Amino acid sequence: MDLGARLEELRESGLHRRLRLVESPQGPEVQLDGRAVLLLCSNDYLGLADHSHVRRAAADAAMSWGTGAGASRLVSGSMTIHAELERALAEFEGKPAALLFGSGYLANSGVVSALAGRGEVVFSDELNHASIIDGCRLSRAETFVYRHADTEHLEWGLRRAGERAALIVTDGVFSMDGNVAPLAEIAELSGRHGCRLMVDEAHATGALGPGGRGSVAEAGLEQHVDVVMGTLGKALGSYGAYVCGSERLKEYLVNTCRPLIFSTAPPPPAVAAARRALEFLVARPNRVERLAANAEALREALRAEGLRVGDSRTQIVPVIVGEAAEATALSEAALERGVFAQAIRPPTVPPGTSRLRLTAMATHRVKDLRRAARELGGAARELGIAGGRVEEMQAGSAATGPLERAA
Repeated sequence: MDLGARLEELRESGLHRRLRLVESPQGPEVQLDGRAVLLLCSNDYLGLADHSHVRRAAADAAMSWGTGAGASRLVSGSMTIHAELERALAEFEGKPAALLFGSGYLANSGVVSALAGRGEVVFSDELNHASIIDGCRLSRAETFVYRHADTEHLEWGLRRAGERAALIVTDGVFSMDGNVAPLAEIAELSGRHGCRLMVDEAHATGALGPGGRGSVAEAGLEQHVDVVMGTLGKALGSYGAYVCGSERLKEYLVNTCRPLIFSTAPPPPAVAAARRALEFLVARPNRVERLAANAEALREALRAEGLRVGDSRTQIVPVIVGEAAEATALSEAALERGVFAQAIRPPTVPPGTSRLRLTAMATHRVKDLRRAARELGGAARELGIAGGRVEEMQAGSAATGPLERAA
């Protein structure tokens, strides 16, 4: 492959990416390229990554436990501090057991591939996280990709698979659209067809449900979902991930899940930070309410500017533009106006639905969110892309092929 030629192709198609360096801690505002900008593209939803108590917990753990775990969990890297967080996470999710992973990508790719194999079928929403998609591929199972949130299509696939149906996996909150999976209907189908159900709560933990316990808890389905996956690096302000389920599931994953077996355990400072953030969330559930209120204020302000935000009801608020080059132009224009909101383009989202993925934080001020909406609206009008055909683009964005075989 000619790397230079491929990079030029990416530039010409509006898909070239580069790293931007933030010069301050995460927060409602950050320093970027030497100036303060309003941050609207962070997953630090509750504003805990820079909270003084969370920082102190990480610092104390570094002094007590060191900066690294030193080995994988099955060698010498499984430490008391890991077990303590696992117990707290299991209680939080209402499950018997929890298991820590180094990242959400490792958790999803490892768990999906461990729970489905050759001769079986795994069912995946077409807008699921890339880590779930890769887990399906690694599993060597047949993968039925059902149309987004379409439970009739899912049911058709389950009937077709029969006894080969092994696992249904879905995001709880979809990371690029901010909408919520129809979990009650999916859980009913999984029970009727004898198929395990796994829900990725990466963007729901700390944002939905009683006390921020996620979309599964919001739907009252704790006893009907077999596997709950969550991350420590978003609302909990740290790094890493976890999977909750039965004690038997945990034992099985310890013995079969390759990303767990062959990865160094999460570092103690990150584990301690997540534990303190979880304690904060349990003690201060009002932060979840503030996050929801801020997200609604942002949606209302964007609509007032003529920008359509789809059917999001969470802290993730997409402003869908269409073409990749237009989304990039809007992102750059917004940054010039002091609003940092990244353009999201294929392959992260389907062609024709490139967007600015805005995220509210509990620590944003409503007046700043309204100002950001005004700046985005002004920039979009200047570029001639305000309004758009967002509903039509969303309706036609997803691939409709019912079945693909994972390589």
